[in-house]
Amino acid sequence: MIKQLRIKDYILIDELIANFDNGLNVITGETGAGKSILINAIDIAFAPRVSKEVIKHNKEKAVIELVIENSKHDLSKLFEENGVDNFGSEIVLTKEITQNSVRSRVNGTLVNQDFIKHLKNYFLDIHSQHQTYAFMQPKYHINLLDNYAKESYGNKLDSYKEKFKEYLSLQSQLEILKNASNATENQIEFLQFQVNEIDSANIQSVTEDEELNSELEVLENAEKLKELTGSSYWAINGDDGSIIEALGKIKQNISKAASMDKNLEDIESNLIDAIERLKDAGSNLRDYSQNLDNDTERLNEIQERLFLLDKLKRKYGGTLEAVMETFDKLSNELNAIEFSTQNIEELEVKIKNTQKELLHTATEISENRKNYAQVLSALIQEKLEKLELPKARFEISVQPKELGSDGIDNVEFLISTNVSEDLKPLAKVASGGEISRVMLAIKSIFAQSDDINTVIFDEIDTGISGKASQSVADEIVELSKYHQVILITHQPIIASKADKHFYVRKSQSDETKVEVYVLKGENRIKALAELAGGEINDQSIEFAKSLITQ
Repeated sequence: MIKQLRIKDYILIDELIANFDNGLNVITGETGAGKSILINAIDIAFAPRVSKEVIKHNKEKAVIELVIENSKHDLSKLFEENGVDNFGSEIVLTKEITQNSVRSRVNGTLVNQDFIKHLKNYFLDIHSQHQTYAFMQPKYHINLLDNYAKESYGNKLDSYKEKFKEYLSLQSQLEILKNASNATENQIEFLQFQVNEIDSANIQSVTEDEELNSELEVLENAEKLKELTGSSYWAINGDDGSIIEALGKIKQNISKAASMDKNLEDIESNLIDAIERLKDAGSNLRDYSQNLDNDTERLNEIQERLFLLDKLKRKYGGTLEAVMETFDKLSNELNAIEFSTQNIEELEVKIKNTQKELLHTATEISENRKNYAQVLSALIQEKLEKLELPKARFEISVQPKELGSDGIDNVEFLISTNVSEDLKPLAKVASGGEISRVMLAIKSIFAQSDDINTVIFDEIDTGISGKASQSVADEIVELSKYHQVILITHQPIIASKADKHFYVRKSQSDETKVEVYVLKGENRIKALAELAGGEINDQSIEFAKSLITQ
């Protein structure tokens, strides 16, 4: 489970430490207060790509740190293979975001994103609006069913997928062999020339030309760039008549005026901020101008290199990526020419036998899928009834298709929430409240079938109220008995079930800040009262107290 989240210089947060507990951790606060910032920070800690925009204004870097308690999984082999120190039950995941890089560390050791992805699969399941969309799309449904039943046929499915890759590779080899079997001596010589021509160019990457063109543009315009940036620096930060000097005089006037009228303090603050930003811009322009050099030798070197790369692109595909793909294709053709007709016949037999083996395995997997589809459908329907959708019907449809990478089945989730309506694809469920409850039902079932420690819901209560809120609250409480649950809610009934209640508040003085508090006693009752009635009065206070005592 997630024991602690530490954030520094992230979006609107200077520094924050949130200590989570087992069971149900609830996050509430006013609309726009920044509740989702906490959830997003946890998500970003595991994310493969992060925008530098999350760095707090005027800060060099943002840091997100998670302390995770591991009580279920043996990760010693994973840690050993990646050179990560094993501290037993505690894992520290740190994400550092700068203007130029994003680095992930586990227990202090720099790790790649594949390692982080493995950790997330063990410990975290985040349900957001994006995931709701994904869950509703049929292309994801077969993976959801297979994941639920992985203990039954997961190994068989993994073996099938590996065998199918082999099958595709054999088909590709056969096509190349057939094309190559009729090659003449002249064709062979020409193939060798083409392969050698591309290989001798020693292309560094598929974006080498783009990188060289960017560098070339700077070198070709070095004098102009030096002139433009240098003159801009003096205009901003020169000795006499500079923008900084002019703004400084304006700031002095406004400061005097603000001492007489506090309504001008925001303007004064904005001027101070503008002056500091201009100073930073001026310093950067000065450094850029001073460090810019004319490098004629490098200029000629880049031009010659680009001439060679352009020649290859004209001949072999228009882009360096296409050139490299052509190189692979030509190399394979050249290698394949050595095969005889007998090799082709042997390969055709192997493909036929592999296809027969695949079809047999896919048929077994299909039978398993149909059985588990019935089981899972019944479980989800039972959950929907508990979530105040008593008339709902849920069915996982498993229909045949041609042999593919995942077998011979098309899988789709179907639902009807009204007696008078036929089963329809899940993506056509219209009501936001119904979608929320369907997603909770699905997530609850899947969470019970896996070993994930922490389940996070970002506003799972969208579109529900009244009796449905109570049902959702009860289901979340039940889920929190087996998993740590962290959720954002606007519903007082759900918030009242919290084992730990966090309150997010946004304040604005000289700058906007987001702060998080743990609510207890009277403060928690007031927060629940505000959720219930929009304001705190005797009636809402009594209602809040009644929720806590239920």
